[in-house]
Amino acid sequence: MEKKIYTKSKDETLSLGKMIGKNAKANQVIALNGDLGAGKTTLVQGIGRGLDINEKINSPTFNILKCYFKGRLNLYHIDAYRLEDQINTDIGLEEVIDGDGLCVVEWAKFISDKLYNYLEINIRIIDDHTREFVFIGDETVYHNIFSNLGGFNDEL
Repeated sequence: MEKKIYTKSKDETLSLGKMIGKNAKANQVIALNGDLGAGKTTLVQGIGRGLDINEKINSPTFNILKCYFKGRLNLYHIDAYRLEDQINTDIGLEEVIDGDGLCVVEWAKFISDKLYNYLEINIRIIDDHTREFVFIGDETVYHNIFSNLGGFNDEL
């Protein structure tokens, strides 16, 4: 299934993420792709709120992986940007990708060979405030998320 959603502010992007977090299930993987500044980390911050995680969530660009264990589900947040060269990707990410919580991967295109049965979210910058989110995934596996997208704007 494919579904487009538009947000017109950082707060709307956080709300979209919160809805995703509230409806996520253990063992799910969300693959985020988009240019620098598109809102990937903002979306993950909202996902964390939806998982009842109170810790500050920021991009794990230099760490590659950050884990949050004090929520409804464990959140494994991967930033694969530094793995673009495909040289050092054998660092044990499969353990968290197949882990007991929700795994969210920024710059997922750089480790796509390690991902399967994931919800892909492609983010495109429309203007300074507006973002287009294209959700692509198996509607049966990600039914809770797809069925709750109706509360968000699907037109510019």
